[in-house]
Amino acid sequence: MAVRPVGTGTISFGLVTIPVKVYSANKSSEQISFNLLHEACGSRVRQQYICPQEDVVVDRTEMVKGYEFSRGQYVLFSAEELKALESAATQTIDIVEFVPEESVDPIYFDRPFYLGPDRHGQRPYALLSKALEQTSRWALARYATRGKSYLVAIRPYQEGLLMQQLRYASEIRKFSELDIDTDVEIRQKELDLAITLADQVTSERFEPENYRDEESERIREVIAQKIEGKDVSLAPDKPKGEVIDLMEALKRSLERSGATSGATAASASKTSRKRKPAKKAASKKKPSAKRKAR
Repeated sequence: MAVRPVGTGTISFGLVTIPVKVYSANKSSEQISFNLLHEACGSRVRQQYICPQEDVVVDRTEMVKGYEFSRGQYVLFSAEELKALESAATQTIDIVEFVPEESVDPIYFDRPFYLGPDRHGQRPYALLSKALEQTSRWALARYATRGKSYLVAIRPYQEGLLMQQLRYASEIRKFSELDIDTDVEIRQKELDLAITLADQVTSERFEPENYRDEESERIREVIAQKIEGKDVSLAPDKPKGEVIDLMEALKRSLERSGATSGATAASASKTSRKRKPAKKAASKKKPSAKRKAR
């Protein structure tokens, strides 16, 4: 069954315009949700809004929206005023600038959307996709739709384009706000063993097909058993992990991954010769996240 677009738009940069169709990249049908029911009869319950001051049910026609500027103090807005606050839905994806793909940190990623060419847009669509691919750049743009303005990144994806909705900087909490201490001493032997362990389970690229949503599969299996009237056995709680020495934990992990003591020692020795001694954790260095979108 063909995927239907959720909207249309026009990519604009300079005097170039590209009519596109917008498709959701997420499958809402894959999400599992449960409804609230009345246990006595099995009917689905309805939500009601109660006024705590008058202790009465309030119908939606009697409701207004307000902003709490102080505790218990609200300023009211009419439907017309709220409508006026919405961004005009221009449906234009206005490119502001082009940036190196590795400069966009994944922490800003939000919802992804596929972009497909609309009528008479195939040629400029393919041109933009190829230009982004060959220059390893992403296009940052503003997209106003459904009453809100979004920051998005347009990037090449497989044979076309993907529009990644981004979070604004004001929506991201700074890591420095966390009350944690990362300034700790790192022993060279510990670092060598950790790198050796990581090397043994390192792949050339991320293959999403190798991973399954095991929790959803387990829930669906239980739901199927319940529908068939079967008794469901719940899995016992997992025992808490044993707290052991860090070096011992690294060695055990290497043994579990199939490494022999001789290979471990040789690899660790080789790693130690290649790398300079590290006195402190490298956690304060900003990691380089080179990604190739295909």
